[in-house]
Amino acid sequence: MEITGHSVEQLLDPTGILEGDRYEFFLDLDVPEEDELFSEHGIQLRVLFSIIGEEKRIAHYDFIEQMTNQILDFALEEDEKSMVAEYCAQHLI
Repeated sequence: MEITGHSVEQLLDPTGILEGDRYEFFLDLDVPEEDELFSEHGIQLRVLFSIIGEEKRIAHYDFIEQMTNQILDFALEEDEKSMVAEYCAQHLI
């Protein structure tokens, strides 16, 4: 799995209930054909990224099939999760 591009938007909390800042990333992924996650329609990873003080972390994520917007039931492996968190931290608005 390789990240080939992204879009990012800061999410605003009008209620002020949530602590810190939240960002929504849509990461474009290049997934090899032999991977069970592969889809001819393309795969994106939607990531809600949270920053509270010095702590930067993935709050939630979903794999999404691009053409259908269907959420896929897959999980990131620990090394992939670290890679995605680092990518998001480097590409904040």
